[in-house]
Amino acid sequence: MTDLALTGLSTRPAQAWGGVRLVPLVREEPIEDLRLDARLYDAEFGVVAVDSRTSYLSYIPHGFVASWTSDGTPAAAYGTQLRGPRERDRPPGRMSLRFHRRMARRVDRNRLRFLPLHLALEGYLALHFGGPEIVWEEWSHRAVSRGLSPRVEEAYTGAAVSGLEDALRVFEIHRGQCGVLVYVADALAAAFVVPHPGDYRALHSTLVHDLYGELIYHYAMFGGPVPDFRARIADATVRSLADLRAQARRQRDEWAAFHDQVMAGALLGADYTYQHVYEMGGYRLSRFLPPFERQRENHIGELITDGAGRVAYLKTFRLSENQVRRGHLLTRLAAAGWNVADTAAALGVTEHELGLRVEAAGFGHLLRQDVLDHYRAQARRDRR
Repeated sequence: MTDLALTGLSTRPAQAWGGVRLVPLVREEPIEDLRLDARLYDAEFGVVAVDSRTSYLSYIPHGFVASWTSDGTPAAAYGTQLRGPRERDRPPGRMSLRFHRRMARRVDRNRLRFLPLHLALEGYLALHFGGPEIVWEEWSHRAVSRGLSPRVEEAYTGAAVSGLEDALRVFEIHRGQCGVLVYVADALAAAFVVPHPGDYRALHSTLVHDLYGELIYHYAMFGGPVPDFRARIADATVRSLADLRAQARRQRDEWAAFHDQVMAGALLGADYTYQHVYEMGGYRLSRFLPPFERQRENHIGELITDGAGRVAYLKTFRLSENQVRRGHLLTRLAAAGWNVADTAAALGVTEHELGLRVEAAGFGHLLRQDVLDHYRAQARRDRR
């Protein structure tokens, strides 16, 4: 397990629009031998064959194609074209589907197609997907034979997040910008990083088609406008143009330090578990899961890193408290070998309290009905 470091990326002053705050990330040196472009699909609903027995179904409006060179020479990104408002807003005549082979699939020698964000979401949905490995008496036949299938979570498109589309439209893209951190009501909603400024300009608007969690949707719906962080320079400190430049740099550095340590601290400072997905020349595509700590920010995501661990690509999704609770519960059950008594002892609760937590998390079907009824009866007796 390790934290997440955005080495080589510098934070620039934020821009606020209503309740949305966008924080630019600028690269000191662009990555030239890895480029990204979008591949648009004729159907926004996709079915992905994860393996011979497992499928992933979701809203998938586009994929990303990573192109790289083996000798370090600059790579060229294929042209990215996004559909105009008329095409995207036109209601479909039917529910069309597109079938995909795997989350990440090589399309030729130096090009890899992957499904952005869905690579991370599938990793979360597959968390301990097989269910109990030992046939403890509490678990149902379905839990042992089918595990957590089906496993379902809800999310909202960026178009449903109030103010996000307008904020992205009026956002001023900085010179050298290769990423952005998206805040809604000053809650970190997502991070997006690409290798090259040209990639960012082409893919900036795809953020409105990404998926966002329940927490972010409600914050956008009910939160008010966020304040601007304005720089203040004392007149007495400026005697020349050089003094003004120095004070402006100091203000920018202070803002960057505050942002990275406070506003993005939960994202960058967490201990993540990484799963490597694909090797691409000198780069590696991975996804990561958080420690599922209760009452804290938890983000899942995917990234591409080079041999030195520098982040070339990053996309994250913030989990809601209910999603964190489910991840925490599954992790603790798996750590105890799905033994209910041992898990309850580790959590400091009784067995029937744990059973009711399993039911409240949406996993009640994994328990035998008579066992679940016994837990409910015990809870009623405790309340008397």
